[in-house]
Amino acid sequence: MLVLNNVEVIYSNVILVLKGVSVELGEGKIVALLGANGAGKTTTLKAISGLLHTELGEVTDGSIEFNNSRIDRMPPEKIAKMGILQVMEGRQILEHFTVEEELKVGFYAMGDGRSLSRDLDMVYNYFPRLKDLKDNTSGFLSGGEQQMLVIGRALIAHPKVMLLDEPSLGLSPVLVREIFEIIKRINTEEKTSILLVEQNAVAALSIADHGYVMENGRIVLDGPADKLKENEDIKEFYLGLTEVGERKSYREVKHYRRRKRWLS
Repeated sequence: MLVLNNVEVIYSNVILVLKGVSVELGEGKIVALLGANGAGKTTTLKAISGLLHTELGEVTDGSIEFNNSRIDRMPPEKIAKMGILQVMEGRQILEHFTVEEELKVGFYAMGDGRSLSRDLDMVYNYFPRLKDLKDNTSGFLSGGEQQMLVIGRALIAHPKVMLLDEPSLGLSPVLVREIFEIIKRINTEEKTSILLVEQNAVAALSIADHGYVMENGRIVLDGPADKLKENEDIKEFYLGLTEVGERKSYREVKHYRRRKRWLS
């Protein structure tokens, strides 16, 4: 469905960010892209959505294909019309709009003659809290409510592929659990394929079918999500567990010096 083949990305003709990244997202699947800050995860999403073009970034090698059509040379609006939508990190909202006005923006952006009332009901079914807040100004919502809103704004356009960038950022564990359960429901019930960028490996692998680990612009490890959860390096460096299953302190993880096995 969506295939990145040996993709290289350079910003401003100088800064090499992605160095031969290959990722595959199958139809109806959830794929997690894991890694620390600066690994290249967000750049990967922007290469897919076409938003690189707005930031002086360019795919300089490799290819990105969606349903056997090459998209890495297309503008972002055309990619969106094909059904690939990115939900940006940091909850980018129109803060002076009401909740329902924001959702209508997502609906009318696609402009394909569907029923607005039916699609609003669909979003409110997944996010009942948004229905209660539909007349409230978006800028006054809590972080969790804003995250629900930006996902709902993308969902109302019925995307084939949703690119989610750090949906857990800044949220409490209870809200993270709630939002990830809804993401899984959307995937199951709407058949929406999801590429999920996350630092919260526990949450991401709990709903993903497959995962990739990215470091310094490269994919260093991938496999089925349940296998990755049992990988000793994933447990130690991303889940904070020792080889005997005991949780490490932040200080121990931060100062640990053993090389990751994939770097050997």
